[in-house]
Formats: sequence, structure tokens, C-alpha cells
Amino acid sequence: MLFQDLNLIEPILKALKTEGYTQPTPIQEQSIPIILQRKDLLGCAQTGTGKTAAFSIPLLQLLHQERTNHKEQKTIKALILTPTRELAIQIDESLAAYGRHTGLKHLVIFGGVSQNPQTDALRRGVDILVATPGRLLDLVNQRFVHLDHIKFLILDEADRMLDMGFVHDVKKIIAKVPAKRQTLFFSATMPPEIQQLANTILNKPEKVEVTPVSSTADTIQQEVFFVEKGDKKALLNHILKDKSIETALVFTRTKHGADKVVKDLSRAGITAEAIHGNKSQNARQRALTNFKNRTTRILVATDIAARGIDVDDLTHVINFELPNVPETYVHRIGRTGRAGASGIALSFCDHEEKEFLKDIHKLIAKTIPVNEEHPYPMRKLTDVERIKEELKGKPAQQHRRPSSSNQRNGGGNRRFGNSRKPTGKGSSAGAKN
Repeated sequence: MLFQDLNLIEPILKALKTEGYTQPTPIQEQSIPIILQRKDLLGCAQTGTGKTAAFSIPLLQLLHQERTNHKEQKTIKALILTPTRELAIQIDESLAAYGRHTGLKHLVIFGGVSQNPQTDALRRGVDILVATPGRLLDLVNQRFVHLDHIKFLILDEADRMLDMGFVHDVKKIIAKVPAKRQTLFFSATMPPEIQQLANTILNKPEKVEVTPVSSTADTIQQEVFFVEKGDKKALLNHILKDKSIETALVFTRTKHGADKVVKDLSRAGITAEAIHGNKSQNARQRALTNFKNRTTRILVATDIAARGIDVDDLTHVINFELPNVPETYVHRIGRTGRAGASGIALSFCDHEEKEFLKDIHKLIAKTIPVNEEHPYPMRKLTDVERIKEELKGKPAQQHRRPSSSNQRNGGGNRRFGNSRKPTGKGSSAGAKN
């Protein structure tokens, strides 16, 4: 199926052609017709499936048709709620790309920056408002934002809003919008609290579920490195000596850990910046921009900050620390291999993280291949064998340590990117969403 088969109007098809998109991703193919029929939608889709385009394209079309048929005053017609500033900016950029020929006005608002430019734009009038919950409620209370003309309400990354403690703010906002509206609800996971929220705000919704959170894209090549915790820094430097790795997104569990990795990489002469909640909005956006234009080679991120990171042709994701929540692993490596493109995900696992790895294997229903051709294996190789046996659910056996003298001296020459470099961006409207 092509986008032109989805009954899209010429202004949007023209914009999609400019972007180089011809074929919709599965969630776009399923969601766009439902939304154009003005039905509520419950979408369960992980990051990288193209859901931003799945809701923004039909939203732009419906608003454009309404404006053509009815000359209404400039009030906010659509509200898109999202948990992070980075994701809000990404959605706003997508609206600009897909709606460039519609004449619709859109605005993104978030905290951490001066509200004056945002309130000035609100006074001039906008059709679509993209917002994080905190700043939106603040401006509503100051009477800069009025939600009584909302016809379309979109909640994106609902599970992340729950994780970040925004659910109460979301409920306050929902109470301020008209009950008669079209509501679109997207979440990567569907825990009971999120399902309950969806049940209270959706009216006879159609459900679309694409790529369950338990699965990883087949286009992503995964490897795990068993390594001592103290050797992770050296292993990361070793891997990044491969110049074919042009960009890499490195994940840590904590903000402090992210800053420490950046310092270590900088000492090794590798350009790196961190992005996490303790950074100012300007610093986060600057780091993201530098990463996108490849001024910065390595971006080190925590999980919450990584939502909304959208980089074309990101070849590598490196888990410097494994996440303690297995679903998070799926989300992390989903930043590469997006919309059908290929990618590489490398994970470091020390003694304390073997239980995390076991949970990941259970969730994704596969065993991640072990890379043993690196110069920093665990000091007791029997530990590696024991962990591998435990991960397979077998009793541990005694293993003799190999006598190879090159185990700690760069014995393996495996390339980490050159021979398996992703082939590039596809033509679906998902590589950017």
C-alpha cells in the first residue's frame, strides 16, 4: 500500500513526497483510515514504529478540511500532550513537515524556558498545540491557554507520562477540554493504570496494536559483552576506535553515570555530550542538535531523556549499563533500526547485571549472542561460562580457562560497525517518528 491509497488530500501527499515517503508503516496504514473516520483510537506501539505520523497526518487533514469548510476564529482546535520536551519538539517538527502546504498554525510549549515567546504566539492564534503537561497547566492557570474549543485530543507516550508522575496533571487537563471530541491515545506499553485511564477518556475506540513491546526489530543486530564493571570504560573506548561508527547513542541508568561516561570519553579524545533531566532545556537541545548534525559523535542519555531522540541513520545503540526493567531494553535499542532500517545494539553486562540480562532474554524470547572477541573479558572466564549456562536455564558446569595469551590484549579483531553497517533510511514515514 502507498500513502496515495489512504485517501489523503493533495497538500499532504505533496509534503510526504517532499520528505521522500511513499509507503506507510503498519501503524500508519491501520491508524490513518480510523482517524479520518473520526473514531477514537487506542494505539499500542513502541518507539520507532512511525506513530507520530500515524496521528499527525490525519489530524492535519481533518483540520484543513474543517477550516476550508468553515471559517472559524483562531482558537486551539487540537491538543497533543506528550511527556518530554524533546518529544514535543519532534512532534512539532513533524507537523511542520507534513502540514507545510495546509496553512495550519502549530505551536510547541514546554517548561524550562521563558514563556514569553510561547504566550506571544498563543495571542496570535494557533490551530494545533503540542505541550508538556506542567507548562500547559501553568499557562491555563494564567489564562493564556483556553481549551474550551478543543475538537481533537491526542495523548502520546502515555506510559512514560505515568512513569514521570504526570497522570494527575493529565487528568486535570482532560477535565478542561470538551467532552465531545475525538481522542487518540498512544502508549508503548499498557499497564493496568494506563488501561484504566484510556477507558475513562475514550469513546468506543478502535484498537491498533503494532510490534508488541516484547519484541525487538529483526533488523537490529544485537550482541552482549561480558565485562568487569571497572573495565566498561576501557571497552567502550576500544569499540569506539572503530571509525566506521559515525554516531552512537550510549545509555546509562543514572544522570551521574551519563556525566561520568562523557568525561571519560572526552579524556580519550572522543566528542561526547550528555542529555538528562538535570540539564537545562537549552543544554539538552544544543546537545541533541550537535548529535544530529554530527558535530558530537556520541550522545550519552538516560532513559527518560531519550524519548523523542530522533536521528536519521543512527547506526549504533550501546547499553553501557543494562536497564533493570526489560521493556526499557526494547525501547533503548529501538532508537536504531527504525522504520525498517538496520542497526546494531551492543550491551555491556557485568556480574551484577546478569539477572537483568536474564529478564531481557525472557521478555524478547531470544538469547542475545555473546561477543567473546574483545580485550576485556571477565577476569574469571568460568564466570562467563556459568552465566551463559544460567541464562539457558542449565546447571553450571566446570570449565577450564583457555590458555590463549591474547584474551586481555586485544585478541579479537572483529569490526563493530564496518561489515554490518546499516544500509540507510527507508522510504516510510517512520524513520523520523
